[in-house]
Amino acid sequence: MTGLRIAEIAVAGGFAVLGVRSFVHWIRRPLDSRVPRDQVLYALYRTGRIGLWFAVGGIFLISALTPGERQFFADRFARFRWYILVPLGMGILQLAGAYLLGRGGDDHRRRADAESSDRRD
Repeated sequence: MTGLRIAEIAVAGGFAVLGVRSFVHWIRRPLDSRVPRDQVLYALYRTGRIGLWFAVGGIFLISALTPGERQFFADRFARFRWYILVPLGMGILQLAGAYLLGRGGDDHRRRADAESSDRRD
Protein backbone atom coordinates (compact mmCIF):
# COMPACT_ATOMS: atom_id res chain seq x y z
CA MET A 1 0.00 0.00 0.00
CA THR A 2 1.37 3.37 -0.94
CA GLY A 3 1.44 6.45 1.21
CA LEU A 4 -1.34 8.04 -0.84
CA ARG A 5 -3.67 5.10 -0.18
CA ILE A 6 -2.94 5.24 3.52
CA ALA A 7 -3.65 8.98 3.51
CA GLU A 8 -6.96 8.40 1.71
CA ILE A 9 -7.98 5.78 4.25
CA ALA A 10 -6.99 8.14 7.07
CA VAL A 11 -9.10 10.93 5.57
CA ALA A 12 -12.03 8.52 5.14
CA GLY A 13 -11.62 7.50 8.78
CA GLY A 14 -11.57 11.15 9.79
CA PHE A 15 -14.85 11.76 8.00
CA ALA A 16 -16.30 8.67 9.69
CA VAL A 17 -15.27 10.03 13.09
CA LEU A 18 -16.87 13.37 12.21
CA GLY A 19 -20.02 11.48 11.18
CA VAL A 20 -20.15 9.71 14.54
CA ARG A 21 -19.55 13.02 16.32
CA SER A 22 -22.34 14.63 14.31
CA PHE A 23 -24.66 11.74 15.18
CA VAL A 24 -23.94 12.11 18.89
CA HIS A 25 -24.36 15.89 18.66
CA TRP A 26 -27.72 15.78 16.85
CA ILE A 27 -29.19 12.84 18.75
CA ARG A 28 -28.90 14.88 21.95
CA ARG A 29 -30.94 17.74 20.51
CA PRO A 30 -34.58 16.71 20.33
CA LEU A 31 -37.15 18.91 18.67
CA ASP A 32 -39.57 20.67 21.02
CA SER A 33 -42.49 20.34 18.63
CA ARG A 34 -44.82 17.35 18.97
CA VAL A 35 -46.28 17.81 15.50
CA PRO A 36 -45.55 14.65 13.44
CA ARG A 37 -44.77 16.72 10.34
CA ASP A 38 -42.08 18.63 12.21
CA GLN A 39 -40.63 15.42 13.64
CA VAL A 40 -40.34 13.87 10.16
CA LEU A 41 -38.76 16.99 8.69
CA TYR A 42 -36.30 17.20 11.57
CA ALA A 43 -35.39 13.55 11.05
CA LEU A 44 -34.79 14.24 7.34
CA TYR A 45 -32.62 17.21 8.22
CA ARG A 46 -30.56 15.21 10.72
CA THR A 47 -30.23 12.26 8.33
CA GLY A 48 -28.88 14.52 5.61
CA ARG A 49 -26.56 16.35 7.97
CA ILE A 50 -25.10 13.19 9.53
CA GLY A 51 -25.10 11.14 6.34
CA LEU A 52 -23.16 13.77 4.42
CA TRP A 53 -20.07 13.17 6.58
CA PHE A 54 -20.19 9.43 5.88
CA ALA A 55 -20.91 9.95 2.18
CA VAL A 56 -17.90 12.24 1.67
CA GLY A 57 -15.74 9.77 3.61
CA GLY A 58 -17.02 7.08 1.26
CA ILE A 59 -15.56 8.95 -1.72
CA PHE A 60 -12.09 8.76 -0.17
CA LEU A 61 -12.58 5.12 0.79
CA ILE A 62 -13.64 4.17 -2.74
CA SER A 63 -10.63 6.01 -4.09
CA ALA A 64 -8.31 4.21 -1.70
CA LEU A 65 -9.70 0.75 -2.40
CA THR A 66 -9.99 0.86 -6.19
CA PRO A 67 -7.05 -0.56 -8.14
CA GLY A 68 -4.95 1.54 -10.46
CA GLU A 69 -1.81 3.01 -9.01
CA ARG A 70 -0.90 5.51 -11.73
CA GLN A 71 -4.35 6.39 -12.95
CA PHE A 72 -6.04 9.67 -12.26
CA PHE A 73 -8.83 9.74 -9.70
CA ALA A 74 -11.47 10.19 -12.43
CA ASP A 75 -10.28 7.04 -14.20
CA ARG A 76 -10.29 4.95 -11.01
CA PHE A 77 -13.65 6.34 -9.92
CA ALA A 78 -15.37 5.70 -13.29
CA ARG A 79 -17.10 2.49 -12.14
CA PHE A 80 -18.52 4.28 -9.12
CA ARG A 81 -19.83 7.43 -10.80
CA TRP A 82 -23.27 6.68 -9.39
CA TYR A 83 -21.89 7.23 -5.87
CA ILE A 84 -21.78 10.98 -6.38
CA LEU A 85 -25.57 10.84 -6.04
CA VAL A 86 -25.22 9.73 -2.41
CA PRO A 87 -23.64 12.95 -1.05
CA LEU A 88 -25.88 14.95 -3.36
CA GLY A 89 -28.92 13.15 -1.96
CA MET A 90 -27.77 13.76 1.61
CA GLY A 91 -27.33 17.45 0.85
CA ILE A 92 -30.80 17.63 -0.71
CA LEU A 93 -32.32 15.90 2.34
CA GLN A 94 -30.63 18.39 4.63
CA LEU A 95 -31.65 21.39 2.56
CA ALA A 96 -35.25 20.26 2.06
CA GLY A 97 -35.68 19.37 5.73
CA ALA A 98 -34.28 22.70 6.90
CA TYR A 99 -36.29 24.73 4.39
CA LEU A 100 -39.61 23.02 5.05
CA LEU A 101 -39.06 22.99 8.79
CA GLY A 102 -38.27 26.69 8.72
CA ARG A 103 -41.40 27.50 6.76
CA GLY A 104 -43.69 25.73 9.20
CA GLY A 105 -47.06 24.22 8.40
CA ASP A 106 -50.57 25.64 8.39
CA ASP A 107 -50.85 25.04 12.13
CA HIS A 108 -47.79 27.22 12.74
CA ARG A 109 -49.11 29.97 10.48
CA ARG A 110 -52.48 29.99 12.21
CA ARG A 111 -50.82 30.11 15.62
CA ALA A 112 -48.50 32.96 14.55
CA ASP A 113 -51.44 34.89 13.06
CA ALA A 114 -53.43 34.44 16.27
CA GLU A 115 -50.48 35.63 18.39
CA SER A 116 -49.93 38.69 16.20
CA SER A 117 -53.63 39.61 16.31
CA ASP A 118 -53.60 39.24 20.14
CA ARG A 119 -50.68 41.66 20.35
CA ARG A 120 -52.54 44.28 18.30
CA ASP A 121 -55.53 44.20 20.63
